[in-house]
Amino acid sequence: MKKAWFELNIQVPSVGIDLVCNELAELGCEGVTVEVRELDTFVVPDPDEAPPEKYWIKAYFPRTDDQADLEETVTDRLTWLGPLVPGLLPLTIESRPVKNEDWAEGWKQHFSAVRIGKRLIVKPTWESLTPVADEVVVNIDPGMAFGTGTHGTTRLCLEALANLYETPPYPARVLDVGTGSGILAIAAAVLGGQRILACDIEEESCRTATANAQLNNVIDRMEITGESLESLEDGFDVVVANILAEENIRLGTELTKRLVPGGTLILSGILQEKQLLVTDAFAEFDLAGPIVSREAEWICLRYRKEG
Repeated sequence: MKKAWFELNIQVPSVGIDLVCNELAELGCEGVTVEVRELDTFVVPDPDEAPPEKYWIKAYFPRTDDQADLEETVTDRLTWLGPLVPGLLPLTIESRPVKNEDWAEGWKQHFSAVRIGKRLIVKPTWESLTPVADEVVVNIDPGMAFGTGTHGTTRLCLEALANLYETPPYPARVLDVGTGSGILAIAAAVLGGQRILACDIEEESCRTATANAQLNNVIDRMEITGESLESLEDGFDVVVANILAEENIRLGTELTKRLVPGGTLILSGILQEKQLLVTDAFAEFDLAGPIVSREAEWICLRYRKEG
């Protein structure tokens, strides 16, 4: 049976895409795509050209009997978000009913295998690929855009994780805070992690992460929980948190407490203009670093716990 959807087209400032996607997910959105910049095949793009200030995103909700009610619910939620995302208001939302194949095929055009570091490959399930030597593969299908490895913050975290597993001994115990699709936790497991704990306060994220862990045959090494960070165990070799800058700061004490001496802390979901805000906050902890990596407007910070 083919599933039917409502497609909502929403114009969003580039700096607010993650926040908007998160709110849409809480409302039951099951997929998001972000418009692709159109290029002239015969004209080399100007590397100094500024990216668009706003993008159109397409959000997919299971179709119900009341399209107007869905639009009103989304409008109310994003209006509440408006003060946190300059330029989001006034909202521009368009909607239409679509069938499953209308957007699933679109995903297939824009999501293909991604190689991260020397060993890690992230690919959709519909693409065939045989790893060679010590390469490892994460299979994942698009859900939310930031859960596939194509979004800057996710890719930065994957690169930081992959770097830790370049040469043995590999980190054995990994904590993934705000796991979302579970891609970071699954990557740690296929790279060589033995005890992976993934937490997320959203029930839907926990269900998605569990399904993806089963798809990749690593569920035996993973625990996925909706418990708060404060209630979780410690003693991890790696803690990764791909969350917002403000949340990284708020949870700073709890994140660092869960690391063993010599362990690695990976923080992302941080806009470049908020780098100093985060590094100043983490300067109070017994950490060496950070090593900073960047992609587009995002940064990732990597620390090592002293002691």
